Amino acid sequence: MVSLDGSVLNVAIPGIVKYFGSTLSTMQWTITGYALSLATVIPLAGWITDRFGAKRIFIIVIGLFTIGSFLCSLATSPSQLIIFRIIQGIGGGMVIPIGLATIYHLAPKEKLGSLMGLLGMPLLLAPAIGPVVSGYILQYSSWQWIFRINLPIGIIAILINIKYLPNFHRKTVPSLDIRGMLLAPIAFAMLVYGVNEGSKSWSSINTITGLTVGGIALAIFIFGELHQKQPLIELKVFGASEFTRGIIVLWTFQIVFFSVLILAPLFLQYVKGYSSLNTGFMLLPQALAMSIMMPISGHLFDKIGAKYLALIGTALGTIVLFMLSRISADTSVTYIVTCLIMLGIAGGLTVMPLNTHILNAAPENLVSRVTPLTGAFQQIILSFATVIMTGFLTSRTTYHLTNTMNKLNAVIFSYDDTFLLCCSIAVIGVIFSLFVGKSKKV
Repeated sequence: MVSLDGSVLNVAIPGIVKYFGSTLSTMQWTITGYALSLATVIPLAGWITDRFGAKRIFIIVIGLFTIGSFLCSLATSPSQLIIFRIIQGIGGGMVIPIGLATIYHLAPKEKLGSLMGLLGMPLLLAPAIGPVVSGYILQYSSWQWIFRINLPIGIIAILINIKYLPNFHRKTVPSLDIRGMLLAPIAFAMLVYGVNEGSKSWSSINTITGLTVGGIALAIFIFGELHQKQPLIELKVFGASEFTRGIIVLWTFQIVFFSVLILAPLFLQYVKGYSSLNTGFMLLPQALAMSIMMPISGHLFDKIGAKYLALIGTALGTIVLFMLSRISADTSVTYIVTCLIMLGIAGGLTVMPLNTHILNAAPENLVSRVTPLTGAFQQIILSFATVIMTGFLTSRTTYHLTNTMNKLNAVIFSYDDTFLLCCSIAVIGVIFSLFVGKSKKV
């Protein structure tokens, strides 16, 4: 359900914008706020479970996620929905890392691989079926049920954990990096806010304040983490050049991939006029293509490493984004879905091999800190991608409206410009993938 809620609003945003009489730039914070709150708490999962016990914390965070979901269903304004999504994300952010760690400790070692693979299925399928579930709910009910469906599952999970999950021994833990814990959300939230306001006016006081406060907080955060004995996020791993090159390729691809996950549903509903359910089904082949390609790329990674897989994947993604930048009101659904399937294949070729590559490329003593880092930064990248692309889309729409009398053409031109921006970012990934080599363990 945590993974599902990461994508479930992609299709629902247009309907929720209309329901509240709000704007796209405001309602995208329901996605951004959730992702930022996930990113904030993911690095805390290990420390807090060692300090207070995995069973207790696991039950608490599932409860918080469930309560947050219930509150979201009661929201009567955009600000309430955004705040409740943040609460939901604070609980949800710890569910997956604690769950993975718990299974690792409980599972017989000879069955660990198969159990992790079994657990990976819902984590992989949830983002794929999220738009379809959301579309079905919106077609036959109200958006509130997107969140209400979490309630019975959350309650059942809590009861099962209370009865069956054993108590783990608590561990002695170092002092918590309070400074990092406070500065990280301030830095990222203010930067995202500044970029969002910049889509309206880069010279406004809100934009300048957000970017300035966020930039200063980020600089202090980075300096503190580099000199902290037990940092919240281990930034010293970037000292490994192979790790850094690999993660730059991964991040650039994730930016454009997440952007398409936001832009495609908006285009299909606003421009093509499809229902939320039909839109969900059109997005499903992309996620399935990525799911099918991932185990194939994993097998290929063992034989040839990440470089050529990343190069092919990022190049294919760049081509697809250029193709999407040429769409119009007359573009067929077959063309759009084919592009999305190709992008899913590109994601399957790129994401898993690069994740494995950067884990292998990290210094031995920092390997255990890489997963929280990449998990947290993935949510931060999702936040920035959502804000940057929806903001750019809004600003280009305003620009084209002043230069054409046809509103539909202005909207289409703005989507073309935004996909072209994604294409330009993807080119960076292609260039850096040329410099990805073999990590020390491959």
